[in-house]
Amino acid sequence: MDKNSTPPFGGRGAKLEVCLTPALLPLYNVEEYIVVIIDIFRATSSICYGIDNGAAAIIPVSQVEECAAYREKGADYLLAAERNGEVVTGFDFGNSPFAYTAEKVAGKTVVLTTTNGTHALHLSRSAKRVVIGSFLNLTALCNWLKTQQGNILLVCAGWKNNFNLEDTLFAGAVVEQLKAGSVKLDDPAIAANDLYQSGKDDLSGYLKKTSHGERLKKLGIEEDVAFCLNVDISTAIPVLEGEKLVALKDI
Repeated sequence: MDKNSTPPFGGRGAKLEVCLTPALLPLYNVEEYIVVIIDIFRATSSICYGIDNGAAAIIPVSQVEECAAYREKGADYLLAAERNGEVVTGFDFGNSPFAYTAEKVAGKTVVLTTTNGTHALHLSRSAKRVVIGSFLNLTALCNWLKTQQGNILLVCAGWKNNFNLEDTLFAGAVVEQLKAGSVKLDDPAIAANDLYQSGKDDLSGYLKKTSHGERLKKLGIEEDVAFCLNVDISTAIPVLEGEKLVALKDI
């Protein structure tokens, strides 16, 4: 490394912070950060899985109407809309990772709107860079973040602007891998890491108590919850390029 260059993350006192809910994002100057969007149950897990399975791109939109508008643009788009854990009537699929298999999405562009994840993403669009995190790509994501320069903000999508357990626990898992050296953690990052220490040996057991997990169980989709807690089954890192999430190339 050139002695005049900025060292990679962790070697120069960069900030690693956690935004516990999108409602708190106005407190951060997101343009000063690389932002990681986290929505474990299930948007960011599905996005990572879809990109890993060869989706050409995933276009996140805020509103169901925006998603529906892509019908007029031809058959090249798969339309995915979820609200309150359920597929919106009239759309190809919703937010289940099992809808993002290679057979369904390889080579396709998916237009996606969800209750929480796409909301958090749109509020973060002015960041230096926006990437997607899940347990599926945890280590690949952290290894890439370690090579980056600048501050990092982990944005938990939560549930309808409220705190949730699963996103915060994942943020703590990222903090665990990045906290070495002179990294400056804020209080939410410290709390998230403490939470991860409590749950890391049995993610599934620990997260059985989550309110959103209970919502999904009532919808009969416990398999989605279990799948989203698979660790390191993907090396894909979705990154926002313009309006599209695509596979990060500079890994």
